[in-house]
Amino acid sequence: MRCFACLFAVLALASTVWAEDAPKTKPIEALNPVSRPNDWWTSRHQQKLDEIKKADKIDVVFIGDSITHGWENAGKATWEEEFAPLHPLNLGYGGDRTEHVLWRFENGELDGYEPKVAVIMIGTNNTGHRMEKSEDTAAGVEAIVEKLHEKHPETKVLLLAIFPRDATVDGAKRKLNDGANEILEKEMKDKDYVTFLNINDVFLTEDGTLTKEIMPDLLHPKQKGYKLWADAISDKVKELLGE
Repeated sequence: MRCFACLFAVLALASTVWAEDAPKTKPIEALNPVSRPNDWWTSRHQQKLDEIKKADKIDVVFIGDSITHGWENAGKATWEEEFAPLHPLNLGYGGDRTEHVLWRFENGELDGYEPKVAVIMIGTNNTGHRMEKSEDTAAGVEAIVEKLHEKHPETKVLLLAIFPRDATVDGAKRKLNDGANEILEKEMKDKDYVTFLNINDVFLTEDGTLTKEIMPDLLHPKQKGYKLWADAISDKVKELLGE
């Protein structure tokens, strides 16, 4: 009996040691909805909630970070020409990562309207700010798609590949974005409510170079870049709208 008791004690001690030594799985930050403690950010969130309440209808919602936010600045003229007639809503916030979009979804930005189409382009701040693994960024983007679909099952999603960063194809951030895009293309191919569209070549030269003529900081498009973006997706958006 004592032998059994000793053996049990040894096994219990060993299992405790193994548990302590076992590598702990780090939570994926891209999946954890969080807000941002910036006054402008909370003000913009409230502004967008008010905009939703006041709108007669919203047929197309654009979801993203500063690049989408930029339709209100460098891309404004193109937006007014191409998308304003489609009853759009711009839910782009400068600096946002996937987890911030998830928080916004949980706090009213999907409520009170039924969009026909959602255009999503998000993730470059996950890879850029903390050099997140492509797999984690892709998981965050996919969570956004699924949350939107859960809330609005009739909405057609146009998921754009994360735009290119860095000047050349071997840039570290370019590789991370490209890696996430490869994962997303595979994950989305069997979802009939998602169209995955990679338009990144329109911003690049033949050898894959991203020039400052298109994105001066190799991240944010200037007016010419927004025109290229609109030209690359406007027909698809209208097709998804049924026009």
